[in-house]
Parts: sequence; structure tokens; C-alpha cells
Amino acid sequence: MIKMSDIQKVSDFEWIIPLTFRTGMNSDVLIIASRTILERSLNDQALEQAVNAAFLPGLVGKVLVMPDIHQGYGFPIGGVAATDAQNGVISPGGIGYDINCGVRLLSSHVEFGEARPFVKELLQALYATIPSGLGRGGLPRMNRTQLEKILGEGAGWARKNGYAEEADLDLIEDRGQIGGADPSKVSSRALERGLEQVGSLGAGNHFIEVSIVEDIFEPAAASVMGLTKDCLCLMLHSGSRGLGHQICTDYVQQFQQIQKKYGFVLPDRELACAPLASPEGKAYLAAMRCAANYAFCNRQVMAYLANQAFERVLLGKCKHPSLQMVYDLAHNIGKIEEHSIGKFPKQVCVHRKGATRAFGPGEKDVPAKYAGIGQPVLIPGSMGTFSWVLTGTSNAMVKTFGSSCHGAGRVFSRKGARKLMKGDQLIRELHEKGIEVMAGSLGGLVEEAPEVYKDVDEVVESVVQAGIVEKVAKLRPIAVIKG
Repeated sequence: MIKMSDIQKVSDFEWIIPLTFRTGMNSDVLIIASRTILERSLNDQALEQAVNAAFLPGLVGKVLVMPDIHQGYGFPIGGVAATDAQNGVISPGGIGYDINCGVRLLSSHVEFGEARPFVKELLQALYATIPSGLGRGGLPRMNRTQLEKILGEGAGWARKNGYAEEADLDLIEDRGQIGGADPSKVSSRALERGLEQVGSLGAGNHFIEVSIVEDIFEPAAASVMGLTKDCLCLMLHSGSRGLGHQICTDYVQQFQQIQKKYGFVLPDRELACAPLASPEGKAYLAAMRCAANYAFCNRQVMAYLANQAFERVLLGKCKHPSLQMVYDLAHNIGKIEEHSIGKFPKQVCVHRKGATRAFGPGEKDVPAKYAGIGQPVLIPGSMGTFSWVLTGTSNAMVKTFGSSCHGAGRVFSRKGARKLMKGDQLIRELHEKGIEVMAGSLGGLVEEAPEVYKDVDEVVESVVQAGIVEKVAKLRPIAVIKG
């Protein structure tokens, strides 16, 4: 059990568990958090999981913990670890089951004052247009050939088929298409699960949120992003659905059977890994990229459907009822990236699980539109709380492999959440705050209640004070769909 006395303070928002803490660790663990968040994190196994991750072979730099950390499968959610691209490993547990679960933000010039009478109608239109829960997707069932094109082309498939503009792709991480995807490395079961779910939200913590730009902290950056005070935005949170989950399941099971083959002895079987250069490692990386591309396409199609709903409800009632892209990013993914290690650049595989890329100004992978301000970093709140728009910094490139937190972070399990309140009570409380809600089930809604999560403002303050992001804008929710 990790205690505060085991943790070394670097600053008010940075803490170290040294590699000498436990025999066999290959790196330090750097924690980005306020003391309050850190002390609360001692209550579950998340920090133990971060220490376990420090046993992985081929680690480069420190294992990183973000302030939204909570217990996950293998790695903690809110964890980052980089391994040597030539001699290191890849671990599905360090990426997660919902591969490329991520967030997209769309802005508008619709002022809340003119849209206020139509918020409930807009919510109903979005709910009717974008399927949520465990059901089918927003597009007709595909055949296998069409699906394999999506796995290879990602959001590019959406562009070719009328669901995106070329300019949309410029504002998606990796332009919505990660190279090296190979559908032949995806099981038939995973492919079958993906045939019906393109253009759908899913269940759990996935959501669609209509919000208002409440405050702007950096006017120049907000202007570049198209964020205007008191105007509506729309945020989507979803991933690769059943296809990604099945890919992770398949490879976790396979990797657990090959640990002896490669001589790996890890403290937790959920950390099962394979050398990146091995046949198994290459196969998982290719399959994971397929799921990532599927998720990029999924969010692009949902954004297209959301824009249709906006225009259908608000056309003729509000000026400029269309939605515009701000950015789309992943927060469950493994990426081959170049980072400076000491004085030299090095190719590494960055595992981000419940963590967002936060590249600073001028980095080559930041879209040209944002080259001067840094990559947008999108931090959703928890249905009844603010969401945040931030930008990555040069410090993040040095401290955290260009990474930041991804949300508020749970403090209650789903089972524990159901003991807090009833669904109808939660709907009343949100309505009193001016937030309309629709969900597939009241039980599922309660599992995502604001009280289940950490204070997102405190989480954001931790990453800001650590110097890895800067504040741009704060968004207030007015209408939410939960899967």
C-alpha cells in the first residue's frame, strides 16, 4: 500500500514515487496533482497500478499519472507511459478497451439568448438523430468490404462518402487516419461487432453535450478556435464501440499466453505485453490502429448528423445555425512519436490511457491553424459541471511526452454511484441548474452523475499549475445525452 510518506514532493502540483520504492521498477512515477487530489488517490489501487506499470520492459522516461487518475485494467486511467520503439513493448492494458475513445468539439455562432426557447427541441432532435446505448449505429449495416475501408481510411472514408469536408480532416488528430492499420489483424468477431455501429454514441460515460461558452481566458486563442462568449458549442465523447473492445479482448488474451515466451515477469497479469518488434506486437499495433480509425470515422459521422439536427431545429429561428470544427482528439491510444530524451530525439511508443495529447506551439503534428497557440486540449466535465478548452505547451513536450489529463476522473464505481441517488432525482437536480437531459436508462444516468466524479476545475487547475496546458475557455452545459 502506497502512503504519502513514500511520495516525494517536487512542487505543489508534481510528486515522485522513485524507482527505488519497489525492487524491479524501471522508472520513477511522476504524479501531476494537487495534494488534495493525490491524498484522495491513495484510497484505491490506481497509484499501485502506476507503480506496476513502471515494471514494463523498455520504458523511456517516467511513468506519468494525471490528476484524473482512477483505477483501470492494468494501467490506471489517467496514465501515460512511453517505451522504446525499437526495443520496448506495447501493452493493450496501457491503451484500454475503448480504443480511441475521444472527444470532438464543434463551435457555432448561435447565441444562447436566441436559441434558449429551442433547447429542449434541439436535445430531442439530437437524441432521435444519433443512436445511443448498445443498439445499432447511425448508418445502415455495412458489408465487410466497406468496414475494412473505414478501418484503413478512418475519417477519410467519411470525407469520400459525403460526411465530412476536407477542412474537417485538418482539425482531427492525425487527420483522422493513422497509417499502418491492417484489417487482416482484426478478428472476425471484432469485425462483426463493427458492422452496425458506425455513427453511434454507445453507452457508459459516452455523451453528447450542448454547452455555452461561459468564460474566455485567452481571447486570442479562443478567436482562432472560433469560440465566442455566450455562443453554443457541441461536444461528442465516444470511441470505437464493440469493435475496439473486441480487439483489446482478443489481444489481451493472446498476450497473457506469451509472457513466458519473452521472459516477462510482471506484477500484474493485466499488464501483459509484447515486444513492439515481435509478430504479436506488430499485429496488435496494426489492429489497434484499425480501431482508432474506426473511432475517428464514428465521431465524424456523428458530427455530421449533429449538424443536420442543429440546422433542422434552428434554421429560420437563429442566425448561422451550423456547427464548425474546433478539434477532435483521442485519449485511449498508443502512438509512435518522436520526443527529446535528454539531448537527443528518440522514437517512442506513447501509451495514453485516459490521457490527452497536449502538443505545444510549433510542433509538427499540430494543425497549421493552431501552430501559434498549441494543440487544443478538450477536457469534458461531468454532465452538471463545466467543461474546459485548453492548449498544450512546450513544457508538456518536456515533462509529459506532450500529454495532459482527459476529464474529471471517477471517485465512485458504477455500483457505488447507484447508491447515491435515483435517476428521477438527478434529472430534477440538473433541470434546476438549467440542464436538460435525455438518457437510455435512469440507472445508466445515475452512474454518470456529477457527484461520481472529481471536481473538474481542481483537476484542470493541477495541469495548468504544472505548466503542461493553458486555459482558453470554460463551457457550461445546457443539454446532455448520455448513452
